[in-house]
Amino acid sequence: MEILQGENKFYVGNAASPDAEITFQRSGDAIVIDHTFTDPKLRGQSVAKALVERAVQYARDNNLKVTPLCSYARVVMERDPAMQSLIK
Repeated sequence: MEILQGENKFYVGNAASPDAEITFQRSGDAIVIDHTFTDPKLRGQSVAKALVERAVQYARDNNLKVTPLCSYARVVMERDPAMQSLIK
């Protein structure tokens, strides 16, 4: 599975109509994750978790914190000790 980067998002599939995506906005020293979507045909394959991990890696690479407004992203980050320090 290839995770691609678009404008304020990471996605799988076609940029215009992705099979899965995570969207975010830049806000000061953080990115705000506001949405995660996975098409039903990909659910149960850890695609959404991989998208959260990619967004977190983006934040790390750019010395940013993460505000996970999306409930799924928040749960993933709170459960992973390696991600908890990035939560703003």
